[in-house]
Amino acid sequence: MPKTKFQNVIYTIIMALIMVYGMIVYNVALNTGGVTNATFGMALHELPIMMPIAAVLEFFVVEKLATKLAFTVVRPTDRPQVITYAISTMIVCIMCPTMSLIATLLFKEPSFGTWVQTWGLNMPMALIWQLLFSGPLTRVIFRALFRNRTAAAAPQG
Repeated sequence: MPKTKFQNVIYTIIMALIMVYGMIVYNVALNTGGVTNATFGMALHELPIMMPIAAVLEFFVVEKLATKLAFTVVRPTDRPQVITYAISTMIVCIMCPTMSLIATLLFKEPSFGTWVQTWGLNMPMALIWQLLFSGPLTRVIFRALFRNRTAAAAPQG
C-alpha cells in the first residue's frame, strides 16, 4: 500500500500505535485479572515506551525479513490479500517474541521462563489482533489519509 518512504513511515507509525496499544491493554488485563475501564488508561503508561521501539524495529528490521519469509510461502502472482495476510503473519511471528522479550526485560522479573510465558500468552492474541483488527484498521486509516495522493498517482484510463 505505501508507495513512498514517507508513506511507509506513516503506515508503520499507525500500525505500531494500534498494534502496541492493543497488546498492552491485553497484557494489563492479564496482569490485573480482567478488563475494566481503568485498564485502558493504565495501558497508556507503557505506550510511549513500547510504541517507538516497535515502530523502529518494524521499519528497519522486521518488514524486510517478514516479506522475504512470506514469499517462501506465497508467490508474487497470488491474490494481494493472500500476500498481505502472509506478510502480516510473518511480522507477528518475528515481532511477538521480540516485543515480549523487551516487555519482560522492562516491566517484569526478567527470566527465560517469564519471557517464554509472556510470548506464549501474547502470540495467539497478537495474531488475531493483527489479522482481524489492527491490520484492517490501519489500512482503512492509511487509505483515508492518502486517498487523494494515491488516486492522483494512479493512471487514468
